Parts: sequence; C-alpha cells; structure tokens
Amino acid sequence: MPVCTTDKSQAVLAAVDSASGKPVVVGHSAACSLAWLAADARPGKIAKAVFVGGFPAVDGRPYADFFELRDGVMPFPGWGPFQGPDSAGLDEQARDAIAAAAVPVPGGVATGVVRLRDERRFDVPVVVVCPEFSPAEAREWVSAGDVPELAKCRHLDYADLDSGHWPMFTRPAELAGLLAGLLAAAAEGVSPGGDAATTP
Repeated sequence: MPVCTTDKSQAVLAAVDSASGKPVVVGHSAACSLAWLAADARPGKIAKAVFVGGFPAVDGRPYADFFELRDGVMPFPGWGPFQGPDSAGLDEQARDAIAAAAVPVPGGVATGVVRLRDERRFDVPVVVVCPEFSPAEAREWVSAGDVPELAKCRHLDYADLDSGHWPMFTRPAELAGLLAGLLAAAAEGVSPGGDAATTP
C-alpha cells in the first residue's frame, strides 16, 4: 500500500496521544512540517515544537517535493545540492554513511499536500535550532515573510548550533544536550526567551 503524508502524520499523532503529559515534537529538515502538522492537530497536547535545520511548509504546499521522483520515490540526490554550509563538518566516511542509510521518500509523501486547519497552532511554543544558518539569518527570514507560519507564532525562540545540516552526525552530543535542555524547560513550563540556547 502506498505511503502518504497522512500516514506519517497519523503515526506521530498516535505517539502524541499515547504520551503521559505534553510531549515535545522535534522535526528535522522537511520533517519540520510533520512536527507542525502535529501541533496543528493537537495544539493543546503539545508542550513545544522544535525545528532543526528547517521550517514548516504553509497550508496547501507540497510536503517535500525538493528533488526528482524516480519510480515513484524520491531518492537521496547525492551531495551536489548540499555543497557549502549544509555539508560542513562531514568527512567522506560520514557522507558515505548518510547516503547508504538514506531511505527513498515515497512519492505520496514528497508530493503530499500540507493541510493546516487550527489557528491555535500559533500558541504552541516553537524553537528553531539553527545548524547551517544563524539565528540572525532565521530571524531575518521570518521578519521578511519568507517563513509565514513562524511569523504568526506567539512564542518563538532560536537556538544556535553551528554544525551543518546534519548535527546528529557532526555534533551529536551537543544536539542531544540542547534538546535535553529544551525538554527540561518544557517540563517546567519555562520559556527560555530570545535565544533558547547557544552551543559554541
């Protein structure tokens, strides 16, 4: 059976619904939209949404139609599109490992349309983790209207993590520590304010 964006969203919502208390949802890259879909569907159940190296799509846009589909899936496109800050800190061994582990995205997911319905999502606190771009750049994009969903958020913070697009490979300990801090703050009902965290 073909997999679509709704399948992924329902899997996340099942985890949210089964959690004791209010969980924090974390999305990386294109999956920032997946985390935001959860915030839209369960705005009163989610303590915080964290976006690592990405931003959520707006209503009516494709989920992740970034690269060409082949045989119904979107395979890893190679390293050409990621030259520069995205791939900073990745040696050849790490690049080979990422490429080998990459799972092609089903076409129904890549081209699935994002549907956002509940304005209460903008009350969910959001933290943008900035790995291949700086908090200053992210703020500028939001202020310029390039990230419409975040421009409407009532509680928006930024966390600096100079690591390239894949901090789980280049700075895993720092990423884990940053997320642990955000989880602890959410559990205590604390909003860091301004820059949520800075990792040198």
